[in-house]
Amino acid sequence: MFLWIIKIFRFVLYYRMSDPDIERRIREVEDEIRRTQYNKATQYHIGKLRAKLAQLRDELKKKKSTKTGKGRYGVKKTGDASVILVGFPSVGKSTLLNKLTDAKSKIGDYEFTTLDVIPGIMNYKGAKIQILDLPGIITDSSLGKGRGKEIMSIIRTADLVLILLDINKPEQIDIIKRELYESGLRINEKRPNVKIRKANRGGIIINSSIKLKRLDEKTIKSILGIYGIHSAEIIFHEDIDENQLVDIIMNNRVYIPSITAVNKIDSVNKKRLNDVKSVIGEDAIFISAKYGIHIEELQEEIFKKLEFIRIYLKPHNKDKDVDYEKPLILKKGSTVLDVCRKIHKDFERNFRYARIWGKSVRFDGQKKGLEHVVHDGDLVSIITKR
Repeated sequence: MFLWIIKIFRFVLYYRMSDPDIERRIREVEDEIRRTQYNKATQYHIGKLRAKLAQLRDELKKKKSTKTGKGRYGVKKTGDASVILVGFPSVGKSTLLNKLTDAKSKIGDYEFTTLDVIPGIMNYKGAKIQILDLPGIITDSSLGKGRGKEIMSIIRTADLVLILLDINKPEQIDIIKRELYESGLRINEKRPNVKIRKANRGGIIINSSIKLKRLDEKTIKSILGIYGIHSAEIIFHEDIDENQLVDIIMNNRVYIPSITAVNKIDSVNKKRLNDVKSVIGEDAIFISAKYGIHIEELQEEIFKKLEFIRIYLKPHNKDKDVDYEKPLILKKGSTVLDVCRKIHKDFERNFRYARIWGKSVRFDGQKKGLEHVVHDGDLVSIITKR
């Protein structure tokens, strides 16, 4: 019994000491990266450091997640897409949600008004867009602080991230982007076109359809080795850096489009507004959720960023008109097959051909099959076997 008590004590002591130890090692690696000037001679060393840093951060997140336990947030996705409102406490997320949707989220001029996930539906151009108001992000949310684990897990399921800033605190954008990045979220990025095929033997084989300028063979093999990959074929169709290679190896990153909106412009003068624009950038949308300023502009940007297209169904019966008030909402790049599935599964099962009117065909009423890619505004008539 005494030996078991000693073992348990040692385990608890190790478990408690492990987090600070990992955090210390993370700081040491970060400091070394900052001290090392990046050039061709140091590329290999920095590449190893960045890979090790990502490994340590992932290890720390896993330990923090184990201690946090199960979360209490849960939400059912509905509508044509879901948008997550992300921002620090008290930036006006609840006010904006109420302005954009049919939600009735509690509003207050104090921090942490929202203690749960508040959903709402934004109806725009025939699309039903679910918008979720989450508790505010804070520093170290990516490590689980302030229920950050649950918040980040919901963000990972989104179709679009809407970052909301207070115009009086524009510096928060850097913290938010860092927390999202450390949580494995890559906003406004596409997954690099690089593939890794692991093997049991044969070493590392590097093939590339383009000239690699940011990574050399030694660095690539070193980073792969840190993650225990010693035999594999890695195929590059894109020139990437060390961080992107780590992302490919980890294979748990989420690539999500994002919009930045800056709130409370009604509270500052024109000079302050222009100063913040120069910091945040012209791509951001400057709004007042309280007074509804530029809300329509924000709605339009959400619609565009989600890459929606509207397809209108043309009835076989010539006496019936096309209903332009109720389009089918699909993603850019969708096919006739997607149209069928959106209507009902029987349309796919009994499909014969489709007739298309619009920009995706050479002439109106052209016959097309399931693989045909439809365009925004197309009229589609599905012809079935029965």
